[in-house]
Amino acid sequence: MKLENIASAFNALGQSTRLDLIQALLAAGSTGMPAGDIADQLGIAPSTLSFHLRALEQAELVVVRRYGRSLVYAAHMARLRELLAFLAVTCCGFDSGHNSELGRFLESLNPEIKAMQPDPFNVLFLCTRNSARSIMAEAILSKVGGTRFRAYSAGSDPAQEGPLPEVLAQLKALGHDVSGLRSKSWDEFIQPNAPQIDFVIALCDTVAGQVCPDFGVSVVTGAWPLPDPSKFTGSAIERATLINEIYAGLRRRLDIFINLPLNSLNRMSLKARLDELADPHVLSQASTATR
Repeated sequence: MKLENIASAFNALGQSTRLDLIQALLAAGSTGMPAGDIADQLGIAPSTLSFHLRALEQAELVVVRRYGRSLVYAAHMARLRELLAFLAVTCCGFDSGHNSELGRFLESLNPEIKAMQPDPFNVLFLCTRNSARSIMAEAILSKVGGTRFRAYSAGSDPAQEGPLPEVLAQLKALGHDVSGLRSKSWDEFIQPNAPQIDFVIALCDTVAGQVCPDFGVSVVTGAWPLPDPSKFTGSAIERATLINEIYAGLRRRLDIFINLPLNSLNRMSLKARLDELADPHVLSQASTATR
């Protein structure tokens, strides 16, 4: 754990309400507590609770699971374990090695650590043919999203011939795993056994005549209109340039998306942030600000 992260964690804990929150969540164990139950137990207003939970989440001291429209919070034992090890080693001279007394104690917390990991966000990218734009977005998020995201893609009229060969070639050249990429209908994601989708991002440059399926009331939707490479009639070089530009634009958007405080924003705020990323000017400003 980096010193800057340790400092951020101690800073977040330097407030009595947040210490009460951590104590309550530790007492609740791996099952965690719904936000409403926490507010009732501690006797604080929901808005105040949200403020303090957001601070603890940003410091990675709590994790959040979503059950439908409900949020359940739990102490992030992995981070608390690292803070404990830092104090014991730095202040008290303990050996944190696996065979030491401290190391054995910290290792005993591993079952809790695994139980506390937050559920990943399921993100579905849509375009008409599911042969280029959404395929690229699925591959990019699968690579940069780590364990926090699961990426999917689909189309309203999926290409029978599958993803464009030049798109797959470019993705493979950039180090993406293309073995599981295929063109498929968005109807697959409204079946009973389909994954519960959290975000649906449409990449079509036009939605005329297309009616998107109902993915549920809790889904956050966004639109990043991009040109369809399959309809481009320029030269091979111009076509390759277009695909490169679409890839670069998607990569910038997804790099910003995965760093949004997704659990701290309400549905309307999340939609607004997603739609902002469709604007090249906003995207450019956000990319500059993160450098």
